[in-house]
Amino acid sequence: MREGNRRSDGRGLSATQPRAGTYRLLGILWLALSLYILANTLFVHLPEMSGERAANAWLHPFLSFIGIVVIVKAAAGFLAGWGLLQREPWARMLTIILAFLALFSIPFGTALGIYTLWVLLPAESDQEYQEHVQRASAA
Repeated sequence: MREGNRRSDGRGLSATQPRAGTYRLLGILWLALSLYILANTLFVHLPEMSGERAANAWLHPFLSFIGIVVIVKAAAGFLAGWGLLQREPWARMLTIILAFLALFSIPFGTALGIYTLWVLLPAESDQEYQEHVQRASAA
């Protein structure tokens, strides 16, 4: 039975604040999504980027640019996931930025973007994440 912010086991954990396991889960999910994006780009869509000779004049450079942007986004997602797992202070802000960009990637990016924003965007999340980072650096 809960009493305010206290649970019956006496740990005093808030029901609305995420715990350290939530940041670990977010890090793992960002690594998984980035791996999916990278594999999908390199192994599924990259072979499809060749076309007829007339279309290659403008299409090939355009698709190459799009491929580079997607690979950079995947690399940033790997960096964000790694940063969350390592409790780096910059990881929260990078992950929030990537979460807004991921909202347009239906369905997995949208789901992860919403979950990430729900966990990391509230004002008290900044203070909690900083405490989480300080506990990690003290250990």
